Amino acid sequence: MPRRTLAPLHPDGWKFIAAAAAAAAVLFAFVPSLGWVALIVTLWIVYFFRDPWRVTPIRPGLIVSPADGIVVALGPAPPPAELQMGEAAMTRIGIFLNLFDVHVARAPLAGRVAARHYTKGRFVNASLDKASTDNERLAIRLTPADGPEGTDIAFVLIAGLVARRIVCPLFAGQRLAAGERIGLIRFGSRVDVYIPPPFVPLVALGQRMIGGETVLADSSAGQPPHDFVAH
Repeated sequence: MPRRTLAPLHPDGWKFIAAAAAAAAVLFAFVPSLGWVALIVTLWIVYFFRDPWRVTPIRPGLIVSPADGIVVALGPAPPPAELQMGEAAMTRIGIFLNLFDVHVARAPLAGRVAARHYTKGRFVNASLDKASTDNERLAIRLTPADGPEGTDIAFVLIAGLVARRIVCPLFAGQRLAAGERIGLIRFGSRVDVYIPPPFVPLVALGQRMIGGETVLADSSAGQPPHDFVAH
């Protein structure tokens, strides 16, 4: 039961919580009305850095969502050039995280980090498509542990309008489990996932994702992408 009601906090959040709590204490001593505002901000920071438990499906061939959020892009796009995966289009699934989503990022499948590349950039609204190419971002190439040769996927952690820091200590050659925590994007962001055939996308625009749990694609679906209806 505690796992369902009390989420642990990401370690990166403690310094922000401590700073906000100290500011609230000072303001309460001198300007009580502002102290209440600072207290609300402190509680929001605690909420932002929550790191809830997740249950990850681990059948071979599944790609799970690397983050919470809403699917804002779904269509063909070439993978990031810096990862040297060729120019052929893959299916790109873009997930937008708002300020109230969990911002802990997770590995979309079990595999090995084949490459990673950090790119300095802008901080435009992460819900826009141009954020994928213009914004500050960290691109990661992942070789599936159980997939055939040539089925590497890419996923990109993208800073947003408010975000200014991507925390991800992954290194080339590191092995990951599906759903494993890999980092954090502070205060609003986006994650793009690039999937090649034979993976079949199983999500729709506007659908809410749960990081580490929602299945994005399946390489053994044996069927075309699903149709969806919003209601």
